[in-house]
Amino acid sequence: MNDHIPSDGSYEHEHGELGEAEATEYAAFMELAAEEGFDVEDVEGAIEAAGHGPLPVLAVVGRPNVGKSTLVNRIIGRREAVVEDKPGVTRDRVTYEAEWAGRRFKVVDTGGWEQDVMGIDASVAAQAEFAIEAADAVVFVVDAKVGATDTDEAVVRLLRKAGKPVVLCANKVDGPSGEADAAYLWSLGLGEPHPVSALHGRGTGDMLDAVLEALPEAPAQTFGTGLGGPRRIALIGRPNVGKSSLLNKVAGEERVVVNELAGTTRDPVDELVDLGGVTWKFVDTAGIRKRVHLQQGADYYASLRTAAAVEKAEVAVILIDASESISVQDQRIVTMAVEAGRAMVIAYNKWDTLDEERRYYLEREIETEFGQVAWAPRVNVSARTGRHMEKLVPAIESALAGWETRVPTGRLNAFLGELVSAHPHPIRGGKQPRILFGTQAGTKPPRFVLFASGFIEAGYRRFVERRLREEFGFEGTPIHISVRVREKRGKKK
Repeated sequence: MNDHIPSDGSYEHEHGELGEAEATEYAAFMELAAEEGFDVEDVEGAIEAAGHGPLPVLAVVGRPNVGKSTLVNRIIGRREAVVEDKPGVTRDRVTYEAEWAGRRFKVVDTGGWEQDVMGIDASVAAQAEFAIEAADAVVFVVDAKVGATDTDEAVVRLLRKAGKPVVLCANKVDGPSGEADAAYLWSLGLGEPHPVSALHGRGTGDMLDAVLEALPEAPAQTFGTGLGGPRRIALIGRPNVGKSSLLNKVAGEERVVVNELAGTTRDPVDELVDLGGVTWKFVDTAGIRKRVHLQQGADYYASLRTAAAVEKAEVAVILIDASESISVQDQRIVTMAVEAGRAMVIAYNKWDTLDEERRYYLEREIETEFGQVAWAPRVNVSARTGRHMEKLVPAIESALAGWETRVPTGRLNAFLGELVSAHPHPIRGGKQPRILFGTQAGTKPPRFVLFASGFIEAGYRRFVERRLREEFGFEGTPIHISVRVREKRGKKK
């Protein structure tokens, strides 16, 4: 029966060699898949795809109007990045998932920057450093028709300082005649320029082959440093919500500078803090200093920096200023933590300043704006007075426990069978799709693959997720559910 177990599948890769009980259960699962008409290789591929760990990150950087957003759309295979000549456009999302030659990775679109009286260096630093910090490799896009400019040279200096692998993309090479222009970019000292037309797709395949060589198979694991290693907690939130004050209160001393002016913290600060005999690594993330020339793109830059901090953490403690209305930026930060797949705790700071009226309206805002993350532990704290600070660590531990929870395949399928029998999928077009069986492909966060006889609607998937949480807990963690539909070929005989 063990012949069904993949030699390099995620199930084995993530947890080491399968024990006898797990091997028997896995083999029985694969037999069930074959009986239901699924190809065994397809099932193994679905589990491996859903069970991947962190994906390597590719940052796309370059001046405005070099075709950077067009290239991002070409890489991800759809028009999602905003293509606009105006720099500093605020986007709700800056990270996309892409696949090339069977390998998956994340693409970070870094937007443009504004060249003004503040000078090129200030503009470049605000834009490029944040993106490069979070990346495993960088695609540097240059307009081959214009050639290397002073701004491009400034980016090259940043890239050399960062020490990340760089793939040089000479864009707007629409035909053989433009390749001579691309050759001039050897002068940048970044290696071979790859002539590309992001608009028409010319040369993008060869460039992506070079990207795969530059990207690691998996990113360096920045958390989980072995048994006994400190767990990493990112304190994230809008500027001036009290992140630094909270870290100082947790540490019991003045570890970081606190000032009423938003943006006091410029760079992420790592602090080892001992709480209850356990050492934690808290990361106090930077706010954004809203200079005039960054005013339009302030939310964008904040999102980029927050994303970099979240990627390096296991738990995101999101601070919300309870004295103010929940903002769009608060919602963006929560969404970012969910999409990054991190355990999550929401801390409502400045609770000591609230009167009864504000508390009433805050509860209504939480129900409306954060209803989709009702599973996240909530603590009402005051970083100034220390109110309820003792509740923070138990909430973090609870979120980590949910993040690492694994449900045995047999128990999961017994649950799914009861669920489908009691609450079948609505009939659509005269057919009633059914969830046939499923398995948990991974943890950190929990990732499930469900195999079905037909398309499962988004509303029913949310219903399944809600019932999974009711049955198995998963407090403080997002859950990823993917569905594979049986091909129309009938059951195998």
